[in-house]
Amino acid sequence: MLVPIDPLIYRFYEIMQVYGMALKEVIQEKFGDGIMSAIDFTMDVEKEEDPKGDRVKIVMSGKFLSYKKWILYFEHGTNVARQK
Repeated sequence: MLVPIDPLIYRFYEIMQVYGMALKEVIQEKFGDGIMSAIDFTMDVEKEEDPKGDRVKIVMSGKFLSYKKWILYFEHGTNVARQK
């Protein structure tokens, strides 16, 4: 994976490098095993005024998708995966 060279995009990359595993753990603790959809997804960006310097507030909302269990069995001598 290439590291972004744009400073703003690099900060998002850096945030995921630092906080990505913790975010994953919190999401899976609250929802179970799965992922957040990047297709059924919205994101809002707001400006928060602060006397020490304005802040960027980003709110992401993605549908939670549980991991599906698959089983592997033999059907007529061929490996076939079926959803459990």
